[in-house]
Formats: sequence, structure tokens, C-alpha cells
Amino acid sequence: MGNKKENNFAYIDSQNLHRGVRSMGWILDFKRFRVYLKEKYSVSYAYIFIGFAPVNQKLYNALQEYGYILIFKPVVLGEDKEMKGNIDADLVLQAMINLHENKFDKAIIVSSDGDFYSLVDYFYTKNKLRVVISPYVKTCSSLLKKTAKEKIVFLDNLREKLEYKRKSTA
Repeated sequence: MGNKKENNFAYIDSQNLHRGVRSMGWILDFKRFRVYLKEKYSVSYAYIFIGFAPVNQKLYNALQEYGYILIFKPVVLGEDKEMKGNIDADLVLQAMINLHENKFDKAIIVSSDGDFYSLVDYFYTKNKLRVVISPYVKTCSSLLKKTAKEKIVFLDNLREKLEYKRKSTA
């Protein structure tokens, strides 16, 4: 192998990531996750697709400070009164624009959502998929598992490394 450092881009479905990790009973430390993406997968740009709500401004500032590129989507209240920002089309569009402009070597898709099946399949067949990172094996779409084949990892076993730990005030 040569010395050329890979230039990989991550595309993160923030709501899916957050909810998937939460369903396992822990909270993701986004700062540690950004370091993990850089060190493990040579991610130079990490796009995070997130619904915009002014109440979350501190979170957005922190994410930018950690090195994420935020792509906002207006939020709507779902039937369950939860905020929803459907980001699927935005994530696919950004990934395809970057592919078309030949900006990255490989893509990392962070989601368990089967709606990304076509994108993952396309990147896989074009040898542009580095990995799919799914928050939780039990909530990951079987379609996504099937198309990503051997290029899928789960955060289940990375809790120790990536869990947010509240700072003690003592």
C-alpha cells in the first residue's frame, strides 16, 4: 500500500443515530464519535443531517466545534408530537453531488434506515462504499444489512469507547 491518505466522507442520519443508540440505553458522545470516524475510517468531512429547531442551538454549535458539517432540514411535529426532520433525500443528494464532483475516495453511511438501500447499493457496486455504520443490529433494516454485505458495523460493542459521560460537578 502507498502512503496516500484516504479522503473519506461520512454522511450521518442524526436522528436515526441518536434514536438507535438511545434504544440501547446510552447516549453517544458526538465529539468522541468524530474522532473515531477520523481515526478508524480516515473521515475528512463528516456531514450530519439534522432537523433545525432554535431550541437546539447549543447542540449545533457544539457539533460544528467538533468538526461536523451541519445540513439542516426544517422540522415538523409528527403524530407522536416528536420533532421530525426527514433528511433522507438531502443525505442522498449531498452524497451524489460529492461523488459526481469526485470529492471523496469512499463514503461512510451512518444509519439503520432501509431508505438508504439504493445509495448503499450504488456506492457498493462502484467500490465507493467504505462502510455502513448502524447504531444497533436489532433496529437495522434487513435491506441495508443485505446490500452493505460485509461492509457494515454496529455501535453495540463500542459503548465503552463512544458513550457520553457526564462530567461530575464534585
